Amino acid sequence: MPDIGDTEVTPSPLQRCAEPLVAHRPSFVPPAGAIDAHCHIYGSVGRYPYSPSTWYLPPLVEVDDYLGLLATLGIERAVFVHAAVYPDHALILDVMAAHPGRFRGVAALAESVTDAELETLHAGGVRGFRANLVSGHGIKLEGAARLARRVQHLGWHVQFLLDAETLPAIASTLAEFPVEVVIDHVGRPDVTAGVEAPGFQALLRLLAQGRAWCKLSAPYRTSRIQPGYTDIDPFAQALVAAAPDRLVWGSDWPHVNLEEGKPMPNDGDLLSQLAVWAPTEALRRQILVDNPERLYGFAAHGLG
Repeated sequence: MPDIGDTEVTPSPLQRCAEPLVAHRPSFVPPAGAIDAHCHIYGSVGRYPYSPSTWYLPPLVEVDDYLGLLATLGIERAVFVHAAVYPDHALILDVMAAHPGRFRGVAALAESVTDAELETLHAGGVRGFRANLVSGHGIKLEGAARLARRVQHLGWHVQFLLDAETLPAIASTLAEFPVEVVIDHVGRPDVTAGVEAPGFQALLRLLAQGRAWCKLSAPYRTSRIQPGYTDIDPFAQALVAAAPDRLVWGSDWPHVNLEEGKPMPNDGDLLSQLAVWAPTEALRRQILVDNPERLYGFAAHGLG
């Protein structure tokens, strides 16, 4: 399978990430066919060994733990974002094969990936690739643009982890990508700058122009109010007001690499917060079902 291309090695000893909390049920019942559009899964180390270049050790959770979370939350389907501890995509491909039609995947790729490997990933359920512009690991912006041209015929998208306040410098580049562009984690806004900050306004324009999507996920990553994350509310609400048809929701389970001092979030609270951002059932169905079905190529709920 294709090498994901990370070559940087974090100095040892590696720190093991904390285990996620046992989730409670959310404040509302999700609509039938709801999708968690951003999560990571981990498997048996014996079957799925970690890459020697990994910079973290995941918590002691496996696929069944995530399936249990879905049952608690009332979520039926999910999108697995490649976990950087793995040198290939064997785990997510195996899980997607074991649950036909229920899951999709987002890969992490090097430009050296072959066309045959791309076709294999697509057949297995992968529908996009991720570029992490925050950590510096993996493919960069220019490489992502080149790779985007190669996956255009597959109908894939490119997913970016970036800080919104870097957007004014690259928004025109993203708008010219030949594939759909997805921005992680509410754009990782600067909560001290507010929704009028230039970068966040650039994000709103990208969505309104129909050139991008955004994930309503991981508010705890940039919030200064822990727990609760209420300082993210104005940003998420602005996104919902600007482009409700370009948004998906994600748990970011199992919440690896938390900054020191940040408490582990409860996934029931994270899903409950969507009711604050999208206060009507119609909006929540759009964000949890209709939009991710379209973006990731799931079958429409009830149609097989």
